[in-house]
Amino acid sequence: MADLAGKIVIVTGASQGIGEAVARKCAAEGAAGLLLTARDRQRGDRVADALSNGLCRAVFHPAELAEPDQCTSIVATCIAEFGRVDGLVNAAGLTDRGTIFDTSVELWDRLFAINARAPFLLIQAAAEQMRKQGSGGSIVNILSISGHGGQPFITGYCASKGALAILTRNTANGLRWDRIRVNGINIGWTDTPHEHRVQTGAMGQPDDWLAQAEAEQPFGRLLKPADVAELSVFLLSDRSGIMTGAIIDQDQKVIGAWD
Repeated sequence: MADLAGKIVIVTGASQGIGEAVARKCAAEGAAGLLLTARDRQRGDRVADALSNGLCRAVFHPAELAEPDQCTSIVATCIAEFGRVDGLVNAAGLTDRGTIFDTSVELWDRLFAINARAPFLLIQAAAEQMRKQGSGGSIVNILSISGHGGQPFITGYCASKGALAILTRNTANGLRWDRIRVNGINIGWTDTPHEHRVQTGAMGQPDDWLAQAEAEQPFGRLLKPADVAELSVFLLSDRSGIMTGAIIDQDQKVIGAWD
Protein backbone atom coordinates (compact mmCIF):
# COMPACT_ATOMS: atom_id res chain seq x y z
CA MET A 1 0.00 0.00 0.00
CA ALA A 2 1.29 3.46 -0.90
CA ASP A 3 2.40 5.62 2.02
CA LEU A 4 -0.04 8.47 1.34
CA ALA A 5 -2.96 6.52 -0.10
CA GLY A 6 -6.07 8.70 -0.16
CA LYS A 7 -4.43 11.69 1.56
CA ILE A 8 -4.87 15.36 0.65
CA VAL A 9 -1.62 17.33 0.93
CA ILE A 10 -0.69 21.01 0.55
CA VAL A 11 2.82 21.74 -0.74
CA THR A 12 4.24 25.27 -0.90
CA GLY A 13 7.05 26.25 -3.24
CA ALA A 14 5.80 23.47 -5.50
CA SER A 15 6.65 24.96 -8.89
CA GLN A 16 10.31 23.88 -8.81
CA GLY A 17 13.14 22.45 -6.72
CA ILE A 18 12.37 20.85 -3.37
CA GLY A 19 8.66 21.68 -3.40
CA GLU A 20 8.19 20.14 -6.83
CA ALA A 21 10.12 17.02 -5.80
CA VAL A 22 7.95 16.67 -2.68
CA ALA A 23 4.79 17.04 -4.75
CA ARG A 24 5.96 14.40 -7.23
CA LYS A 25 6.83 12.00 -4.42
CA CYS A 26 3.44 12.56 -2.77
CA ALA A 27 1.70 11.69 -6.02
CA ALA A 28 3.88 8.61 -6.46
CA GLU A 29 3.00 7.49 -2.93
CA GLY A 30 -0.74 7.55 -3.55
CA ALA A 31 -1.93 11.01 -2.51
CA ALA A 32 -5.48 11.47 -3.77
CA GLY A 33 -5.22 15.25 -3.95
CA LEU A 34 -2.49 17.88 -4.02
CA LEU A 35 -2.93 21.60 -3.52
CA LEU A 36 0.25 23.09 -4.94
CA THR A 37 1.21 26.69 -4.47
CA ALA A 38 3.98 29.08 -5.53
CA ARG A 39 4.24 32.45 -7.25
CA ASP A 40 4.87 31.28 -10.83
CA ARG A 41 1.55 30.20 -12.35
CA GLN A 42 3.04 28.88 -15.58
CA ARG A 43 5.50 26.54 -13.86
CA GLY A 44 2.96 25.62 -11.20
CA ASP A 45 0.28 24.71 -13.72
CA ARG A 46 2.82 22.60 -15.58
CA VAL A 47 3.65 20.60 -12.43
CA ALA A 48 -0.02 20.20 -11.51
CA ASP A 49 -0.88 18.99 -15.03
CA ALA A 50 1.99 16.49 -14.95
CA LEU A 51 0.84 15.01 -11.64
CA SER A 52 -2.89 14.83 -12.32
CA ASN A 53 -4.04 11.37 -13.34
CA GLY A 54 -6.73 8.84 -12.54
CA LEU A 55 -5.41 8.33 -9.01
CA CYS A 56 -4.31 11.86 -8.05
CA ARG A 57 -5.78 15.27 -8.78
CA ALA A 58 -3.36 18.17 -8.47
CA VAL A 59 -4.53 21.79 -8.35
CA PHE A 60 -2.22 24.79 -8.55
CA HIS A 61 -3.13 27.90 -6.56
CA PRO A 62 -0.79 30.89 -7.10
CA ALA A 63 0.04 32.84 -3.95
CA GLU A 64 2.50 35.39 -2.62
CA LEU A 65 3.49 34.14 0.84
CA ALA A 66 4.52 37.62 1.97
CA GLU A 67 0.81 38.50 1.99
CA PRO A 68 -1.04 37.08 5.03
CA ASP A 69 -4.43 36.83 3.34
CA GLN A 70 -2.91 34.87 0.46
CA CYS A 71 -1.44 32.38 2.94
CA THR A 72 -4.82 31.65 4.49
CA SER A 73 -6.38 31.43 1.02
CA ILE A 74 -4.17 28.41 0.29
CA VAL A 75 -5.82 26.28 2.97
CA ALA A 76 -9.26 27.62 2.10
CA THR A 77 -8.72 26.64 -1.53
CA CYS A 78 -7.62 23.15 -0.52
CA ILE A 79 -10.80 22.70 1.54
CA ALA A 80 -12.93 24.04 -1.32
CA GLU A 81 -11.28 21.71 -3.85
CA PHE A 82 -10.90 18.54 -1.78
CA GLY A 83 -13.01 18.93 1.36
CA ARG A 84 -10.17 18.19 3.78
CA VAL A 85 -6.48 18.62 4.61
CA ASP A 86 -4.36 15.68 5.80
CA GLY A 87 -0.84 16.99 5.27
CA LEU A 88 1.11 20.21 4.81
CA VAL A 89 4.68 20.67 3.61
CA ASN A 90 6.11 24.17 4.02
CA ALA A 91 8.83 23.96 1.37
CA ALA A 92 8.84 27.56 0.11
CA GLY A 93 11.57 29.87 1.32
CA LEU A 94 13.49 33.06 0.60
CA THR A 95 17.31 32.89 0.68
CA ASP A 96 18.36 36.47 -0.15
CA ARG A 97 21.86 37.39 1.04
CA GLY A 98 22.80 39.95 3.68
CA THR A 99 25.30 40.25 6.54
CA ILE A 100 24.63 41.86 9.92
CA PHE A 101 25.91 45.12 8.39
CA ASP A 102 24.03 45.24 5.09
CA THR A 103 20.73 43.49 5.83
CA SER A 104 18.06 46.17 5.59
CA VAL A 105 14.95 46.27 7.74
CA GLU A 106 12.93 45.62 4.59
CA LEU A 107 14.91 42.48 3.74
CA TRP A 108 14.77 41.25 7.35
CA ASP A 109 10.99 41.69 7.41
CA ARG A 110 10.52 39.96 4.04
CA LEU A 111 12.67 37.00 5.11
CA PHE A 112 10.64 36.56 8.27
CA ALA A 113 7.36 37.10 6.44
CA ILE A 114 8.03 34.29 3.97
CA ASN A 115 10.20 31.92 6.02
CA ALA A 116 8.48 32.15 9.40
CA ARG A 117 5.17 34.03 9.30
CA ALA A 118 3.80 32.22 6.23
CA PRO A 119 4.40 28.75 7.72
CA PHE A 120 2.82 29.98 10.98
CA LEU A 121 -0.33 31.07 9.15
CA LEU A 122 -0.47 27.88 7.09
CA ILE A 123 0.01 25.67 10.14
CA GLN A 124 -2.65 27.63 11.99
CA ALA A 125 -5.23 27.24 9.23
CA ALA A 126 -4.34 23.65 8.33
CA ALA A 127 -4.34 22.51 11.98
CA GLU A 128 -7.74 24.09 12.55
CA GLN A 129 -9.14 22.05 9.66
CA MET A 130 -7.35 18.87 10.77
CA ARG A 131 -8.79 19.29 14.27
CA LYS A 132 -12.31 19.63 12.83
CA GLN A 133 -11.79 16.43 10.85
CA GLY A 134 -10.76 14.61 14.02
CA SER A 135 -8.40 12.19 12.29
CA GLY A 136 -5.05 13.85 12.99
CA GLY A 137 -2.60 15.02 10.37
CA SER A 138 1.03 15.65 9.61
CA ILE A 139 2.98 18.84 8.95
CA VAL A 140 6.55 19.02 7.67
CA ASN A 141 8.59 22.22 7.72
CA ILE A 142 11.62 22.50 5.46
CA LEU A 143 14.19 24.22 7.64
CA SER A 144 17.91 24.73 7.10
CA ILE A 145 21.13 23.52 8.64
CA SER A 146 21.93 27.25 8.80
CA GLY A 147 19.27 27.57 11.51
CA HIS A 148 21.90 26.25 13.94
CA GLY A 149 23.84 29.49 13.48
CA GLY A 150 24.71 29.73 9.84
CA GLN A 151 26.96 31.78 7.63
CA PRO A 152 27.70 35.50 8.05
CA PHE A 153 26.44 36.37 4.56
CA ILE A 154 22.85 35.15 5.23
CA THR A 155 22.15 36.56 8.69
CA GLY A 156 18.44 37.21 8.21
CA TYR A 157 17.85 33.87 6.51
CA CYS A 158 19.55 31.97 9.34
CA ALA A 159 17.53 33.83 11.96
CA SER A 160 14.24 33.18 10.14
CA LYS A 161 14.95 29.44 9.82
CA GLY A 162 15.92 29.30 13.49
CA ALA A 163 12.56 30.89 14.32
CA LEU A 164 10.77 28.29 12.20
CA ALA A 165 12.60 25.51 14.05
CA ILE A 166 11.23 26.78 17.37
CA LEU A 167 7.78 27.16 15.83
CA THR A 168 8.01 23.52 14.72
CA ARG A 169 8.67 22.27 18.24
CA ASN A 170 6.16 24.61 19.83
CA THR A 171 3.30 23.64 17.54
CA ALA A 172 4.23 19.95 17.77
CA ASN A 173 3.77 20.21 21.53
CA GLY A 174 0.55 22.17 21.28
CA LEU A 175 -1.08 19.93 18.66
CA ARG A 176 -0.09 16.47 19.87
CA TRP A 177 -3.36 15.85 21.74
CA ASP A 178 -5.14 16.41 18.43
CA ARG A 179 -2.82 13.78 16.93
CA ILE A 180 -1.42 16.37 14.56
CA ARG A 181 2.30 15.75 14.15
CA VAL A 182 4.76 18.54 13.28
CA ASN A 183 8.35 17.79 12.26
CA GLY A 184 11.14 19.64 10.51
CA ILE A 185 14.10 18.95 8.24
CA ASN A 186 17.29 20.99 8.46
CA ILE A 187 18.48 20.64 4.89
CA GLY A 188 22.09 21.21 3.91
CA TRP A 189 23.52 22.54 0.65
CA THR A 190 21.07 21.40 -2.02
CA ASP A 191 21.30 21.29 -5.80
CA THR A 192 18.22 23.19 -6.99
CA PRO A 193 17.46 25.56 -9.90
CA HIS A 194 17.29 28.44 -7.42
CA GLU A 195 20.69 27.55 -5.96
CA HIS A 196 22.17 27.60 -9.46
CA ARG A 197 20.82 31.12 -9.97
CA VAL A 198 22.22 32.23 -6.60
CA GLN A 199 25.65 30.73 -7.25
CA THR A 200 26.02 32.19 -10.75
CA GLY A 201 24.43 35.49 -9.69
CA ALA A 202 24.93 36.79 -6.15
CA MET A 203 27.89 34.49 -5.44
CA GLY A 204 29.68 35.17 -8.75
CA GLN A 205 30.47 31.52 -9.47
CA PRO A 206 30.97 30.10 -12.99
CA ASP A 207 28.27 28.03 -14.69
CA ASP A 208 30.09 24.80 -13.77
CA TRP A 209 30.17 25.60 -10.02
CA LEU A 210 28.25 22.42 -9.21
CA ALA A 211 30.95 20.03 -10.44
CA GLN A 212 33.59 21.67 -8.25
CA ALA A 213 31.28 21.93 -5.24
CA GLU A 214 30.30 18.26 -5.44
CA ALA A 215 33.91 17.12 -5.84
CA GLU A 216 34.66 18.73 -2.46
CA GLN A 217 31.84 16.98 -0.56
CA PRO A 218 32.32 13.86 1.62
CA PHE A 219 29.73 11.91 -0.38
CA GLY A 220 30.75 13.36 -3.74
CA ARG A 221 27.54 15.28 -4.35
CA LEU A 222 25.21 17.89 -2.93
CA LEU A 223 21.87 17.03 -1.41
CA LYS A 224 19.23 16.59 -4.13
CA PRO A 225 15.53 17.57 -4.03
CA ALA A 226 14.62 13.88 -4.28
CA ASP A 227 16.51 13.22 -1.02
CA VAL A 228 14.44 15.83 0.78
CA ALA A 229 11.24 14.50 -0.80
CA GLU A 230 11.94 10.98 0.46
CA LEU A 231 12.34 12.16 4.05
CA SER A 232 9.39 14.55 3.79
CA VAL A 233 7.01 11.80 2.69
CA PHE A 234 8.31 9.51 5.45
CA LEU A 235 7.43 12.22 7.98
CA LEU A 236 4.06 12.87 6.35
CA SER A 237 3.14 9.20 6.36
CA ASP A 238 2.15 6.72 9.03
CA ARG A 239 5.59 5.13 8.67
CA SER A 240 6.93 7.78 11.04
CA GLY A 241 4.41 6.64 13.64
CA ILE A 242 3.99 8.97 16.60
CA MET A 243 7.14 10.98 15.77
CA THR A 244 6.53 14.67 16.43
CA GLY A 245 8.61 17.70 17.38
CA ALA A 246 11.65 16.19 15.69
CA ILE A 247 14.09 18.31 13.73
CA ILE A 248 16.35 16.19 11.55
CA ASP A 249 19.67 17.38 10.13
CA GLN A 250 19.73 16.15 6.52
CA ASP A 251 23.28 17.06 5.65
CA GLN A 252 26.77 15.60 5.26
CA LYS A 253 28.23 17.85 7.93
CA VAL A 254 27.80 16.85 11.56
CA ILE A 255 26.85 19.82 13.71
CA GLY A 256 29.00 20.06 16.85
CA ALA A 257 31.71 17.72 15.57
CA TRP A 258 35.30 18.73 14.86
CA ASP A 259 37.35 17.54 11.87
